[in-house]
Amino acid sequence: MANDERPTTNDRLPHWLTILNREVIACTRCPRLVAYREQVAREKRRAYRDWDYWGNPVPGFGDPNARVLIMGLAPGAHGSNRTGRPFTGDASGNFMYPVLYETGFASQPAATDRNDGLTLKDLYITAAVRCAPPDNKPLPEELTQCSQFLDREITGLEKLKVVVALGKIGFDAYLNYLKRRELLASKKGYLFKHGASYRMPGGNVLLASYHPSNQNTQTGKLTRKMFVEIFKEAAELADM
Repeated sequence: MANDERPTTNDRLPHWLTILNREVIACTRCPRLVAYREQVAREKRRAYRDWDYWGNPVPGFGDPNARVLIMGLAPGAHGSNRTGRPFTGDASGNFMYPVLYETGFASQPAATDRNDGLTLKDLYITAAVRCAPPDNKPLPEELTQCSQFLDREITGLEKLKVVVALGKIGFDAYLNYLKRRELLASKKGYLFKHGASYRMPGGNVLLASYHPSNQNTQTGKLTRKMFVEIFKEAAELADM
């Protein structure tokens, strides 16, 4: 299927995903994360003092019929935790969405808020953890708590063929999902390296990419060209 023929994001989500997103948004299982996300939403950053921060867990976003999944780490404290949509309103999103637009997955290159008109085509975005963690470092038990949402989400994306893992935590989150499904006995042999590609048990392909964080993009560890190549490869694999 050519890029311009990909199905667009459905305005009306399927029932299972609507229910899941409601449960995600209402979740209070991790006291440390609840306290942090709410503190950030109260105190705000000076540049966003006029914003009404989202301050809740952030549900996934995109096309329920997607063949490509982006597996991120967690919401940014002043990005998704402010806007309520993955990779929206922060430096990572400012780097990523223009690439998704160039490679045919996004309807526009800018992502500023939930009502900016952005839709995704053949792509769904989720994260290993749904609440902003202090220092961008979720604890193992917090990853475990969130995994039940992730399991239902990935299982519900029935047309999925390619998973693009942004960073090692996202990479391990997908491997752990396969282990919980008893499709993978061990993570041994699956090494995180930018550009690595693995055909996984069950048939999906796992692509590894550096996370589009400031730390990676401003130092040149992850360039725009490198990121474009990842999503071009994802599109080609989805079409196979």
